[in-house]
Amino acid sequence: MDATYNLNGGFKPATKRFADLAGPDFFPTPAWATHALVDNEVFKGEIWECACGDGSMSQVLDETGNRVVSSDLYDRGYGESNHDFLASSRRAPNIVTNPPYNAAEGFVRSGMERADSKFALLLRLAFLEGANRQRTIFSECPPSRVWVFSERITFYPAGAKRKGSGTTAYAWFVWDKSAPTGTELKWLKPGYKKLYS
Repeated sequence: MDATYNLNGGFKPATKRFADLAGPDFFPTPAWATHALVDNEVFKGEIWECACGDGSMSQVLDETGNRVVSSDLYDRGYGESNHDFLASSRRAPNIVTNPPYNAAEGFVRSGMERADSKFALLLRLAFLEGANRQRTIFSECPPSRVWVFSERITFYPAGAKRKGSGTTAYAWFVWDKSAPTGTELKWLKPGYKKLYS
């Protein structure tokens, strides 16, 4: 049996993003998904991409004209390696990243502490669910805006053949410290995949 389909004793749902059992969770973000964010959110000042991987997201963020600082816990050949965002004391005006799947809640807490203005995380839409998140995140520091993708994102391991489409819904969760309290739900217009792929 293929071990990627049986994690922690349960069968994996068909998300097309599976845990890398031989190492860290690494699924580069398609450029069009980052374009969807920067076309709809304005970032003033430096942007820190704190889980930069191979630089897929950082390269799109560079196009905003803002200074981009890139780091990652692992060495993927881009940015500063061996930098643990969850243990870091570094601050930045803005933080934008696609966090490791199993560390999303920690990235929310760290982002609230380390971003002076905005931070945006690319997360499964299902991140909105859960009693524990309601108690620990959404009741204490709800996102300002949730940008729901109208198109499905497919995450592929580096070097994998690209075909088909994803089965999991994703959204950009944006915490904006200058925005009024409360969460605004918005939908990204379709067409980003075709425009930027």
